[in-house]
Amino acid sequence: MESFSLYEHCVMLPYDNKIKENSLPFSCGNYDLDDFFQNESELYEKELLGKTYCWITESRPHRIVALFTLANDSIKTINLDKSTRNRFNRNINNSKRGRSYPAALIGRIGVNKGLQGFNIGSQLIDFIKKWFRHEDNKTGCRFLVVDAYNNPRTLKFYENNNFKYLYRTEEEEELYFKTTMTRMMYFDLKK
Repeated sequence: MESFSLYEHCVMLPYDNKIKENSLPFSCGNYDLDDFFQNESELYEKELLGKTYCWITESRPHRIVALFTLANDSIKTINLDKSTRNRFNRNINNSKRGRSYPAALIGRIGVNKGLQGFNIGSQLIDFIKKWFRHEDNKTGCRFLVVDAYNNPRTLKFYENNNFKYLYRTEEEEELYFKTTMTRMMYFDLKK
């Protein structure tokens, strides 16, 4: 297979136990992500903390191609230094500038390890961007945010998908989040 298209080969559905039971086992090759999708995503949904969706093949046996979890979030400009806060405010109408801006958090993303290398992660990010820009979107949402694992491969993936760092340096980010295991990144849906 030379290419793989989510739109041509799959259907997107809410991820639930029925999908788990009727699909081939899923692994993205990352223990923490696999454990979350297998054991914790259902609890997150029950507690209204996040909603997980999957792209699965239409043909049987169903194969889970990609999983992603979304939640509500915001970017609070009060936690940003003056130059970063100005950068955000510069792109927002003066009368609508505030202390926080609505965002959707991409909490988890996993691509089936047997299909990695087919640009599925970027297809998934493009879908999420379009989904939140669509006129049927149920809520206002200016930004997508992600707490990206702080490793070169993950950060490069989000950079290649036009996400920007919320904080310029790890040290600056550590002052607010007390960790360097992840980096907060964002995408402006209006751009």
